[in-house]
Amino acid sequence: MVLLAVLLPLVMLGVVLALGRYEDLLLPREQEDDRPERVAPVR
Repeated sequence: MVLLAVLLPLVMLGVVLALGRYEDLLLPREQEDDRPERVAPVR
């Protein structure tokens, strides 16, 4: 029972971290550096 009380929070922390990584893979953030800059046409 003591072993369960020690290991359960560690397992839950691992699950939360794994879900965070999985979310980053599914929903990548758009970075402004990747977008080309819009330049005004030259007249």
